[in-house]
Amino acid sequence: MSKIILTTPMSGLIVSSLHTGDEVLLSGIIYTARDAAHKRFMALIDKGENLPVDLSGQVLYYCGPTPAKPGRPVGSAGPTTSSRMDAYTPGLLEATGLRAMIGKGGRNDAVIDAMIKYGCAYFAATGGAGALIAKSIRSSAVVCFQDLGPEAVHRFEVENMPLIVAIDSKGNNLYQDGPAKCKQ
Repeated sequence: MSKIILTTPMSGLIVSSLHTGDEVLLSGIIYTARDAAHKRFMALIDKGENLPVDLSGQVLYYCGPTPAKPGRPVGSAGPTTSSRMDAYTPGLLEATGLRAMIGKGGRNDAVIDAMIKYGCAYFAATGGAGALIAKSIRSSAVVCFQDLGPEAVHRFEVENMPLIVAIDSKGNNLYQDGPAKCKQ
């Protein structure tokens, strides 16, 4: 497995070069969004309105960070279960040019089909390691939907955030292929 250093925003060419199992260190700007924010994004898209953030070439992290301790930009910032966003993801990928998502757990077939069609990758962050992941976050600011509290959309500046390519833009799926390889 290769270790790859990535910086946001990402091009389709970069995303297409990723393979399941690749270890990634991600730096740059990423945005958080959980299911409540996804629902609002899709309501805006359905009305033909612009989103409050430009997601073209960007990465969404399925995370609701805890409040920051003094001197830190965020508290714990671990991933949430990605399947909670599956109902919204195909439409969001079609409308935005989003290049990658970060979360934990598998994705449904409709999401994987949309990832293949629109050139998107899915990164896994280690569940239960929110305090460790938070060490890679250099700054945090709420950019929209402040009324959602921790589920508001945050703009994180990250440096060397450790991730694994769980599903690549060709539909290869570590959650399916990994266990099958172990049984051989």
